Amino acid sequence: MTSENTGLDRSAEIGSVLPYLRRYARALTGSQTGGDRYAAAALEAILADSSALDPSLSVKTGLFKVLHVIWQASKVDTMDSSDDIMEGAAQKHLAKLTDNTREALLLHTIEEFDFGGVADIMGVDRDEAEHLVNVAHREMADSIAGRVLIIEDEPIIAMDLENLVGDLGHRITGIARTRDEAVKLGGADKPDLILADIRLADNSSGIDAVNDLLGQFGNLPVIFITAYPERLLTGERPEPAFLISKPYKEDQVKSAVSQAMFFSTTATLKV
Repeated sequence: MTSENTGLDRSAEIGSVLPYLRRYARALTGSQTGGDRYAAAALEAILADSSALDPSLSVKTGLFKVLHVIWQASKVDTMDSSDDIMEGAAQKHLAKLTDNTREALLLHTIEEFDFGGVADIMGVDRDEAEHLVNVAHREMADSIAGRVLIIEDEPIIAMDLENLVGDLGHRITGIARTRDEAVKLGGADKPDLILADIRLADNSSGIDAVNDLLGQFGNLPVIFITAYPERLLTGERPEPAFLISKPYKEDQVKSAVSQAMFFSTTATLKV
């Protein structure tokens, strides 16, 4: 295989990883704009110096490592300079956490790196990576309990989500199977957090239901749990900070819910 073909293969692999790199960066910064700046900076670093992408690691792990190095070098300045009110609030919450714990938690639970991968990205040993994730779980679990609305048309999944969220100490305000039910339940008992599928029982849209509720209440944290993540990870419009693919893992849901409650905000979707 020629070096040109190798370069094309690597570019294609980077392209396939990019939506998830952007998702991670959004969750770190609390905004799509800020997250995309970091993702772009990681790509620019690789373009400027191809050796920045560690050849001993997979392309995905190496790309996340480049972003992590940039984030570590600049996050203190970012926390002091945010012009966005909600992003600024999130950064203040971030300052309360033990250093590096949230990064480790996001990498392990949302992006599904094993502890070895987290260690490679963060430049620590495997035991330290596992310790950081455990500390993050404890600190997030101490966040204030709140009210959660579940928008999900599959009864077994809805019941599982209800149990997972309840185990974290939150109260379920209701389970909606359609857009109309979601708006009705949300209006009767305002949630602090929304968990939403995209395709609902009557072919209505969970995205529309969420936007109806955001129009009524203003900014609320939203977590989409869907079998169709590609509908949201397009790069063509604002995307949610927390987007979990079905079939999900319990730790993914618990991590996203705890962080959304802790920060009282995630990026919201407008279409």
